[in-house]
Amino acid sequence: MQYRQFGKTGVKVSAFGMGCMRMPTYTDGEGQVKVDRPKAVAMIRRAAEGGVNYFDTAYVYHNEESESVVGEALSGELRKKVMIATKLPMWKITCEDDLEAIFNEELRRLNTDYIDVYLLHSLNAGSIETIKKYHVLEFLDRKKAEGKIRFAAFSFHDKLEAFKQLVDLYDFDMCQIQLNILDINEQATAEGMRYAAEKGMAVVIMEPLRGGTLATVPDEVAKLYNEMPVKRSPAEWGFRFMYNFPQVSVILSGVSTMEQLEDNLRIFDGAEAGSCSTEEEELFIKVREAYDARIRVRCTDCKYCQPCPQGVEIPKIFSQYNDLAVFDHVEGNRKRYAKLIEGQADAARCVECGACEAICPQHIAIIEKLKEARAHLEG
Repeated sequence: MQYRQFGKTGVKVSAFGMGCMRMPTYTDGEGQVKVDRPKAVAMIRRAAEGGVNYFDTAYVYHNEESESVVGEALSGELRKKVMIATKLPMWKITCEDDLEAIFNEELRRLNTDYIDVYLLHSLNAGSIETIKKYHVLEFLDRKKAEGKIRFAAFSFHDKLEAFKQLVDLYDFDMCQIQLNILDINEQATAEGMRYAAEKGMAVVIMEPLRGGTLATVPDEVAKLYNEMPVKRSPAEWGFRFMYNFPQVSVILSGVSTMEQLEDNLRIFDGAEAGSCSTEEEELFIKVREAYDARIRVRCTDCKYCQPCPQGVEIPKIFSQYNDLAVFDHVEGNRKRYAKLIEGQADAARCVECGACEAICPQHIAIIEKLKEARAHLEG
């Protein structure tokens, strides 16, 4: 296992961090999806045995089961050898007392008296108002002074400008951002990653395989990978792209099986920053271009077309259509589109008034593209 500096903290962490959001599950007699605790505990302990010392969970993961599973798996002497990261669900905060109540509940679930990395969960441009309203930063300071939190952090899903505002808001020890081969210029972006690292913050990467979508690739991408002299799986190429960045401290991988875990342990045994050749860096550019060529509608989700007089959710429809085309996720996107039909927000509602086309900054032929999307999404 390769280890890296956790920002300016002086702590060393495993390059592979186990994400505990996709643990093995089963469906009980009442139709509820539950964590398969024996399997999950065994996987977490195997990861620790294999050198992983960073485990990421959250209050809400697995219908609020994840933290207790992690607490069970990492109890006793093992607790002293690892770092546990969990998150404060910002959307559940209605008053300052909620901060203390939720934090204490997380300590109980995790079977611990301190949390190594405490993240403000899923921040965006609107979060700063909430943070100030409920004095969240003062709460973090207090818990750090009490020894209940070692490092303060946040996870993020929004645009670069908002990310930089949050980085500058407080002396955070770490940020957790979505980054992968395709999202290098999306959300926090590679620029944001470098910005945070220059401030001395540890950078933890989530969704390095975009929820697993980069592990199963279309033929054009498979051809590019197969032409390389060194043969690697699409998943390994995805991880390799991310661990090449020296700014990255930890790459989270949400494994669901012991086989996936063992493969990750193998991959991260050689996860050295700066290890990619010029040929490999060119490969990643070609891979992005191959995915980009599959996009059917150049919608930027600006929402200028919303609200539609007929209630058509135009950006959502185009997003589902693009996802189907880029990743060949036919069944999943058709199910999501079926929900738009139920909500009477589907493309069939379009009366071709043209109001959306008149204000679209991208000059998309929306009426025709909605017909095209409907044909594919309805099958």
